[in-house]
Amino acid sequence: MIKERSHQIRNKNMHEIEDRIRSYKDTPWCSNPKAYQNIVYEDDDTIVFKDRFPVTEGHLLYVPKKVTQQLDIIRCFELAYKRGVRGICEHEWEAFNVGINNGVAAGQSVMWPHVHLIPRRKGDNPNPRGGVRNVIPLKGDYND
Repeated sequence: MIKERSHQIRNKNMHEIEDRIRSYKDTPWCSNPKAYQNIVYEDDDTIVFKDRFPVTEGHLLYVPKKVTQQLDIIRCFELAYKRGVRGICEHEWEAFNVGINNGVAAGQSVMWPHVHLIPRRKGDNPNPRGGVRNVIPLKGDYND
């Protein structure tokens, strides 16, 4: 029974891996005919796009070119954070969120890892308290 369950889990995981996008080049950000117009940064490991459906002005997607180790996505977080801080220092925005939707239940719609940088400005949300907690309705507004 345990051996059968282990086999089922392994098959499920293999199916999920098979359904994943195989290359960042196959993502909607790259396969879009005008994708090159949305590239704001690129190096050997990472490519950064303007989000085609931005939550706020300046919304960027940090996309690892490969996903062979955790460092690939960690680098995206690092670059997004640094850009967020620079945006504050240069008075482009007042604050920012950096985040990832990992899995369908978390809202991921493109099955290639990517990190969102969402610049925030006063008034873009009438009650920003709770920040990323607001991904679950009514959970962001809490009292101490």
